[in-house]
Amino acid sequence: MKNEIEIAANSALLVIDVQKGFDDAAFWGPRNNPAAEANIAALMDEWEGSGRPVVLVQHASRSAGSVLAPDQPGYAFKEFVAERAGRAALHITKSVNSSFYGTPDLGDWLEGEGIRQLVVVGIQTNMCVETTARMAGNLGYEVLVPLDATHTFDLETQLEGGAGEGAGADPSAEAGPTVLRLTADQLAAATAVNLQGGGFARIVTTGQLLSAARAQVAA
Repeated sequence: MKNEIEIAANSALLVIDVQKGFDDAAFWGPRNNPAAEANIAALMDEWEGSGRPVVLVQHASRSAGSVLAPDQPGYAFKEFVAERAGRAALHITKSVNSSFYGTPDLGDWLEGEGIRQLVVVGIQTNMCVETTARMAGNLGYEVLVPLDATHTFDLETQLEGGAGEGAGADPSAEAGPTVLRLTADQLAAATAVNLQGGGFARIVTTGQLLSAARAQVAA
């Protein structure tokens, strides 16, 4: 069937930035999907139990005051990831959104292992997860993103001069700043549309991946 999911024997699970600093609600604000951590743990257990590689990615922020800076407690992996870290095939550190710009080099490792299928999970959905999935899609990998194994936070930004107020606005008119806000759920929905609608990745669920991975092992 066209919609069936086939999980390669060497499919790599990328677990991105599942770090304690993201538990700081005062720093990040409201989040979505409280089931994300349990779904990530289930996928890690399935991948490690079936001998498929798990890649851990850890964000080392260079931003002043960041809870993800290497000298902060929030830099550490969340406990459920740390407990499983000893079985990971690779541990990458990065300071930008894409996991392909880290140390050691993810692309080189994937090529050396002959891996062409990636499952991308972690935090934040619309930031490092989406950026990594987009780049992987551009590089020709088959990319699967279980949206329910990611989460993000409400986000707002301010556009100067009334930018974004729509076509037909008088460009000479004086306008104040425009504040745009999206909830975490809205951002996650946008990521799903961007990735699948844009042809970068296929959006799936944790349950679909677990069923498909177990079916491949049993076959």
